[in-house]
Amino acid sequence: MTAPVLDGRIALITGAGQGVGRGIALAMADAGARVVLAGRTLAKCEAVAAEITERNGHALAVRCDVKDRADIEACVQQTADTFGGIDILVNNAQQVVRGPLLEVTDDDMAVSWESGPLASLRFMQLCHPHLKASTAEGGGVVMNLGSRSGVKSDPIHCGPYASVKESIRVLTRTAAWEWAPDGIRTFALLPLATSPALIDFEAADPEAYARVIADIPMARFGDPETDIGKVAVFLASDDARYLTGMTVPIDGGAAHPG
Repeated sequence: MTAPVLDGRIALITGAGQGVGRGIALAMADAGARVVLAGRTLAKCEAVAAEITERNGHALAVRCDVKDRADIEACVQQTADTFGGIDILVNNAQQVVRGPLLEVTDDDMAVSWESGPLASLRFMQLCHPHLKASTAEGGGVVMNLGSRSGVKSDPIHCGPYASVKESIRVLTRTAAWEWAPDGIRTFALLPLATSPALIDFEAADPEAYARVIADIPMARFGDPETDIGKVAVFLASDDARYLTGMTVPIDGGAAHPG
């Protein structure tokens, strides 16, 4: 019997209590990874850990505010202490601020920056020794979550959000060059998937929601686990060992339709 493709790997996933983070966590756990679920609301992460346990997987929920360096340090240390290392890092957490540029405040940009690019960089730096030490054939893997808003103009007041997401993509490309000699591969994922925020968006502005759907060639949002998570599993697997530095739009063709 063939072992699951991520058998024995240790995956640390931020923002794992809901949405895309939860979907990636479930998919990686099903693929054999031991998963650490990090998030501001511990109860949400514990609920996902319970789902994984019910599927006979292994998971640990950790409270972590990614804007707090001490929390990040503690999260990385607890992951390594509990499971013996880190093979996969998924930087998914991001506090989202939207609005017209003329209305964006310094505080809006600060929280966007701290929860996105700065948090991603801190996790990457702290996880680097563990990722470098990974014994996986494909080496350690970093997946940073970007957005199609950064590569395709979005009329729904996404300037602040898109700007920090593009910063994360730059970090990802830079790390692909700098960390390849250390056996670490990096990817920027651009998911377009169902989430609690998307449900709220549909309820608040059905017309705008319909316009977004109309801009997706496949005419639907992805499922966080079966559409987004399974792509993440492939990229983390040894089958993708010759891939790095890529921006991977998992969005039904929305970012690059033509």
